[in-house]
Amino acid sequence: MPAGLFPRYAAALIALLAASSAPTPLYPLYQQQWKLSELTISVVFAVYPVGLLLALLLAGTLSDRYGRKPVTVIALIVQAVAMLLLAVAAGPGLLIAARAVQGIATGVAIGAVGAALLDLEAPGRPGRGALANSVAPPAGMALGVVAATVLVYLRPENTVMIYLALAVLFIAGAAMLLTGPEPRLRPAGSMRPSTPATATATTGATHISSAPPRRQLRVPATARRELRILAAAMVAVWALGGFYSSLGPSLLLHIAPDLPLAAGGLIFLAVTVTAVPAVLLTRAAPRAAVRVGGLAAPLAAVLTVAALHGGGPPALLGGAVLAGAAFGMVNQGSVRIITAPVGERHRAAVVAVCSIVNYLAMSLPAVAVGAVARTSGLATATHVYAVGTVLLGLAASVVLALAPRSIPNTEGH
Repeated sequence: MPAGLFPRYAAALIALLAASSAPTPLYPLYQQQWKLSELTISVVFAVYPVGLLLALLLAGTLSDRYGRKPVTVIALIVQAVAMLLLAVAAGPGLLIAARAVQGIATGVAIGAVGAALLDLEAPGRPGRGALANSVAPPAGMALGVVAATVLVYLRPENTVMIYLALAVLFIAGAAMLLTGPEPRLRPAGSMRPSTPATATATTGATHISSAPPRRQLRVPATARRELRILAAAMVAVWALGGFYSSLGPSLLLHIAPDLPLAAGGLIFLAVTVTAVPAVLLTRAAPRAAVRVGGLAAPLAAVLTVAALHGGGPPALLGGAVLAGAAFGMVNQGSVRIITAPVGERHRAAVVAVCSIVNYLAMSLPAVAVGAVARTSGLATATHVYAVGTVLLGLAASVVLALAPRSIPNTEGH
């Protein structure tokens, strides 16, 4: 396997996540130009993870059957089309449609790319694939926010350049992957339709049917058990991420209306930037990382509320920094714990199921808080969100304390 294949797929994952966060600094600009409410902005944000979830549910295991490379290449091309739609959007309708297409393309790609990174782990570097799956989301989202924020600062009226640049990046990424080999060590199933009774191939002890598979996300029992234990912590940190991504810029400008529009992206940037060192610093102790991150999420929510009661931007920034650390710790710890006992055959399915949990947690609360903000104001919505996060974080801590022995010891792997 070529040594450069792993970086190609890691770069593809980073680019996908950069595109997901690129609109965040532009939300205040959209609100100003098109007179949009917080609810509309929440819908624009949430339609992306909804499309992603639908794609994961319907196509999350495609790469287990047809290969990581063809699924990823097609998804990157569709992603480029979504970027062009975002570039030409002149109102909320096309913006929402473009985000839906983007979410679908990302959902198709994320299971394939995540599984490819696990397939490409070098024998001498165990844990590299799980680490990449943990670092890429915050690193990619940070890059997307930084690029969009800089472009908005330089040209406040510009909502096009970031999307055109990303479209070119996705086309280039698809071309690079197309020229490389398939990451899976064992071939994917045949694409030819046949019946289960007459077309079954055996590879060692693993049976691969060449019949069209049922589109079900089959997760091994061990992974399901760990997912149930870790779910509350995962939901808490991804819900916080959804809040900062959708309404964080509006909240900052609500607290400090004299700041320039470009400053809105700094809050979500703080989340993503601090998540990366949190991943790297806690990678050797995934169990401890999840426990500490689960406790940090409620504290981040409390700081966010304090920003509305005299703390101002420093408290909001502090909450974002703590939320980013919590996100990084819980995300890397949960990915390593859940995927540790899973074999190649089920990797894409497990990555897809984890993504479903995460993006549901990111999207549904964001829409709900947007509705509350429209009827009761952004400050009330922030209080409601904070209470929910505190309860989730405390529930996660209780569950982890009661079931510590169920989590496998993956330190050092």
